[in-house]
Amino acid sequence: MRVGEQSTDPIDQILGEVPVPVPLTPEDVRLAVRAVVVHGAEEWPSGPLCRNDGATYPCRLHRWGRRVLSEHGLNERQIDALVRHGNPFVHVPFPFTVNGPAPARTPAGYPPRTAAGHAVRAQPAPRVVASGARPPVRPAHPGRPVAPPVTAPRWPRAS
Repeated sequence: MRVGEQSTDPIDQILGEVPVPVPLTPEDVRLAVRAVVVHGAEEWPSGPLCRNDGATYPCRLHRWGRRVLSEHGLNERQIDALVRHGNPFVHVPFPFTVNGPAPARTPAGYPPRTAAGHAVRAQPAPRVVASGARPPVRPAHPGRPVAPPVTAPRWPRAS
C-alpha cells in the first residue's frame, strides 16, 4: 500500500484518519517526526509492516506524521530522509522555511571580540549590600560547585 492510498485495515476504516491540528505548534512537529520514524516500515514476507505495532504500512500514526510534516513545509524527500536518519528526536526548525532568508543577526547581536577573535565575557556587576547586613558567605574560588563525595555502592556479594 502506498502512503496516499486508503487503508484496508478494519481498525483504520472504523477509526478513520487522525486529524491534523490547525494551527501547527512546535510540539506537533516534534510528535510528527517521532511518529514517522518510530512507525517506519519493516520488511516481512507478507509485505511491509509498521515497525512499532505490526499494522500494515503505513499505519495511522505514520500517515498522520507525514501529513503534519507536509503541512509544515517539508517535501516527500525530506520526510523520507528523516525516516532513513532513524532519530525520532531530530530537530526540525519551527517555522520551517525551505529556501527563505535566514534571520539576520545585526552586528549589535554579536558579542564583542578580542584582537584574537575570542568572545569577551561580561564581568558580573558588583553586589550592593544594605548597610548593617552581612554579605553572604561565598566559596574561596569561583567555578562550578563540587558535588559531595559519593560513597561506594553496596552491591550484593556473589555466593
